[in-house]
Amino acid sequence: MSRVPTIKDVAATAGVTVTTVSRYLNKRGYISEATGAKIERVIKELNYVPNEIARSLFRQKSSIIGVIIPTAIHPFFGELLAAIEGSASAAGYKILFCESRLERGKEKGYVEMLKRHKVDGIIMGSHTLEVDEYCDLGMPLVTIDRKIDERIPYIASDNREGGRLATLHLIEKGCTKLAHICGNLSLDMLSNQRCEAFLEEARKGSAEPVVIQTNIDVFDFSQYSALVNGLFDEHPDIDGVFASDLKAAHVIQACARRGRRVPEDVKVVGYDDVLMASLLTPRLTTIHQPIEAIGEQAVRIILARIAGEEVPMTNVFPVSLVERDST
Repeated sequence: MSRVPTIKDVAATAGVTVTTVSRYLNKRGYISEATGAKIERVIKELNYVPNEIARSLFRQKSSIIGVIIPTAIHPFFGELLAAIEGSASAAGYKILFCESRLERGKEKGYVEMLKRHKVDGIIMGSHTLEVDEYCDLGMPLVTIDRKIDERIPYIASDNREGGRLATLHLIEKGCTKLAHICGNLSLDMLSNQRCEAFLEEARKGSAEPVVIQTNIDVFDFSQYSALVNGLFDEHPDIDGVFASDLKAAHVIQACARRGRRVPEDVKVVGYDDVLMASLLTPRLTTIHQPIEAIGEQAVRIILARIAGEEVPMTNVFPVSLVERDST
């Protein structure tokens, strides 16, 4: 058969009705063992692949979870995506992954695509749409690192505590002029709490604080080197830096180029504790957030929402300081 076989071809070859084949594929209703074996044999002979969208319409369930993140290149989101996929797979679900690049049009297009594909729910790690657009999706949703609305559960690490621990550690290590390199604070992200805690603790500890923000596209990695170099050009007496792990790696690189020793001249604390943190030279002191546990919780919550169960709206994971060689 040169064309792609259809369910009608399977039914005709097996000598049964299309309804019988559909019941067999969707495990609905009684079918004798002999009839089931005959249908299965024909499926293999014809190399028939069921239309998953049609099957999901029949079952009202696709066993697919949509995942929208800003970028898979960032180590945090790469590790988060791996955790989500592993947890979803263990529960019998597949994921449909979308990368928004924090572009509103792209995110909206992906949301519409996921709705057309009848995914059972969406894990959202990118948030550029209006609140009502999320609330009116008509399907289960859970967000990561942003609280959108009281009706939508969210998951995050304790960003405020992470900012506090990092800043106190730098002060305890003798730093007197501290810099925090953060995302763009105009974005309504829970990670902004790191900066709030940084400023509070620096001022309480009589350390001079400096805050450097990225542009709106916080995942435009090409800007990081310029930000770090600009920081050291403008504030050559900076002796402590707090930033996410990827930005912290740029800080260590810039210090090496400028002949500033880490940790003797500049102490550096990261945030995330991605795999890369322990592979840098020097190894990066960082705030550990449990990325795998966050991904697993996202899957647990979305599956509970799909099943119509009540879930906690606030899911904040504790963080801890992992001291290595950069401080």
